[in-house]
Amino acid sequence: MVLFIFVSLFMHASCVSIMPNCSRPDSLALLEALRPVFSLSSIRPVVNISTATLVSVDFILIGILGVDEKAQIVTTFIIQMLRWRNEFISWDPNKCGAQWITVPRKVLWVPDMVINEFMERNSAPFTPYTYVYHDGFVIDLQPLRVVSSCRLDIYTFPFDIQNCTLTFNAYLHRLSSIQIGRIMSTEQILKYSQTLMTTMGEWELIGIKALQRKISSSDGDVYEELRFFISMRRRSMLYVVNLLIPCCFLITVDLFSFLLPPQKVDRSLFKMTLILGYTVFLLLMNDLLPITGNTIPLINVFLSLCLALMVVSLLETILITNLLHNSAHYSEVPRWIQIFVIQLMGHLVLLPPKPTQVEQIIRNPGTLGKTTMCAFETRSHKRKGPLGQDKAVEELRSLGRDLRVIRLKVEQELDVSQSAEEWIQVGFIIDRLLFGIYTLFISVSFISIIVMWVNSYNASRFHL
Repeated sequence: MVLFIFVSLFMHASCVSIMPNCSRPDSLALLEALRPVFSLSSIRPVVNISTATLVSVDFILIGILGVDEKAQIVTTFIIQMLRWRNEFISWDPNKCGAQWITVPRKVLWVPDMVINEFMERNSAPFTPYTYVYHDGFVIDLQPLRVVSSCRLDIYTFPFDIQNCTLTFNAYLHRLSSIQIGRIMSTEQILKYSQTLMTTMGEWELIGIKALQRKISSSDGDVYEELRFFISMRRRSMLYVVNLLIPCCFLITVDLFSFLLPPQKVDRSLFKMTLILGYTVFLLLMNDLLPITGNTIPLINVFLSLCLALMVVSLLETILITNLLHNSAHYSEVPRWIQIFVIQLMGHLVLLPPKPTQVEQIIRNPGTLGKTTMCAFETRSHKRKGPLGQDKAVEELRSLGRDLRVIRLKVEQELDVSQSAEEWIQVGFIIDRLLFGIYTLFISVSFISIIVMWVNSYNASRFHL
């Protein structure tokens, strides 16, 4: 398939050759006629040394094997094709019996084309043969496992688009000796690459662009290079299912844990268990996260933000639980807290101030302490019967003493309970207020991260 694509695009031309035709139409005669050319493999195959050799460079991307964000390298597998004209070769296909023949690469001159981004030795299988056509064109197909350097930007991971470069140029020859051309357009290269790609891994090819330019060397001479820009997009479904969705579920559960009663210890235990589970989840999913020292990916910010929100939620629960359980031991609520928290914030979070104990006793005397009422009733039962004037005075005095005792006891109970109730009310108001702030902060943070993801992704696509 690859050979058919390349051969169908060849351009045939005629020129003067110093090679004689074959004596008979068979392969042995053709090889015998080509033997003098094989001895000229060390020189550039031109009759006039001032003539530049046009080398056409193209490739087909067969697979994207891997991306190493930490080392900033990309591993791809390509089929490289070089096409040039050997002016020493020409034969009549009717007399020689063939239009093309394969010969060992080592017996012909091969241009010194290299890929500047190569980081390791080519480990692809070596192909020792090349194609030679009757009009002198030589087609060299070679598989390459390219480990190339690439500046990777994983800020939008796992929705990132990477743009890597493959630069082809002659290692020693300058523009006066070798000129670089092309056979296929970038649209054809992209189409054939997408058709022939054998890997369906993490990355997909989405675009190829080319730029040909001339660069001046230090000695004043000029050399030419052909640069291909390869755009590939990461398939993000694996990371969305394994990372983002579980994190959203855990932060949602932590958000709804505010519905648990704050005066219970169960809420803090639940939140601590949730943080522990989230930490274990991050440890298990650590291999899916990219490692790089250039920029911090947004997904790392997202995961750290989720953990920070859970920790803040636990600290808030500890504060409220401590306030509610130790409210009886606190002193009277300061006046500014009563006005700012109970009056203002209470109406803001839909928790208006509750009526005081004195108001409840006035509205419902049955709320008075049962012990005090029982003692008063016991004394009243003991004094039943006819009373004289002296006894009436004595009874009134005794009743006055009882009322003073009742008053002192009620005042003591009201002072303690009233202060505790106010602190409990402060705790409920703060808990609901922090719940609202927590919900608002989660919403704003998630929307901001999503917007940053979308903007960065669109910016990457714009540069394609």
